[in-house]
Amino acid sequence: MYDIVIVGSGPAGSTLARLIGDKYKVLLIDKRDLENENPKNIVNKCCGGLLAPDAQKMIAKLGLGIPKDILVNPQLFAVRAIDLTNNLERLYQRFYFNMDRNKFDRWLVSILPTGVDKKFNSFFKNFAEIPGGYEIRYIYNGQETSAKTRVIIGADGAFSGIRNSISKDTNTPEKYISIQEWFESTGYMPYFTAIFDEEISDFYSWIIPKDNYLLIGAALRPRENTRDKYNLLKTKLTQLGFIFNNKLKTEGAYIYRPRKVSQLCVGRDGIALVGEAAGAISPSSAEGISYSLKSSLYLAQSLKEGIDGFLDRYNQRMKDIRLNLLIKILKSPAMYNPFIRQLAMKSGIQSIK
Repeated sequence: MYDIVIVGSGPAGSTLARLIGDKYKVLLIDKRDLENENPKNIVNKCCGGLLAPDAQKMIAKLGLGIPKDILVNPQLFAVRAIDLTNNLERLYQRFYFNMDRNKFDRWLVSILPTGVDKKFNSFFKNFAEIPGGYEIRYIYNGQETSAKTRVIIGADGAFSGIRNSISKDTNTPEKYISIQEWFESTGYMPYFTAIFDEEISDFYSWIIPKDNYLLIGAALRPRENTRDKYNLLKTKLTQLGFIFNNKLKTEGAYIYRPRKVSQLCVGRDGIALVGEAAGAISPSSAEGISYSLKSSLYLAQSLKEGIDGFLDRYNQRMKDIRLNLLIKILKSPAMYNPFIRQLAMKSGIQSIK
């Protein structure tokens, strides 16, 4: 019998486990193998691996410092914005830690308290209510197994199985498909590139340098010729002079894009949601690590006061994230309305000449 079962061991799940692992009996499960250096089944998180200023602030607030072997070259201090719709380009100063996302997640797992029970290579199936809590079923190393717990935490990202189990309504954030490919690169690119083109997506696309590779990705609407639009993106970028040779791998994942603050869901009864599973992700940039760390901190603080009434306390603390999401939702039109974006970029305000 566990006190708490956490489904998902990204920044949200592993941070929560670290903060409460000395107080409660915790089981942490994840489909990836985040302990072995050479796992048999390699499942990488589809992520650009950039630590934005808000996430850096949360790392500091949690009293952590990132080991240097997690960082990759180059460290980035600028965003190159390319507006293909309006044929405009600007350079803006921004500060990002460029990192290896897989190593980042492994590092967060490596600093967990020894009392946390970890089950990797595990796939969540479902759960059922039982007296005093829940019984959760999952596949571990190919075998179905179960665990009893007082509390379940969904830290399983967009398209969360936990959220889907407790919230069948339609008030969920919009889902996008993130496609990202890795290409070998011998050139030098000292910035993160953000691409806007309504013909491809009403969100955005990106190019990120990472050691000897270029990552090209796009957030696309499902069932709207996503692969064709992704290939069109590569064609347009090639015409601009970008070179994509020797593809290493392709990654894909669902991501949420909240349009209303009401789409944030903290949970129900003895089940709580953190990070992107709760809908806590930027609707303007799809940055999610800062929200994962912050929501996990709020939930940990609520649980440290006891399990009884923890969800109400967590809901109160999440007011901060709701306000932040509202600001980002109001900000989005300036980035994604072609006319407003054209005015902003033509003005040159805050850009680097």
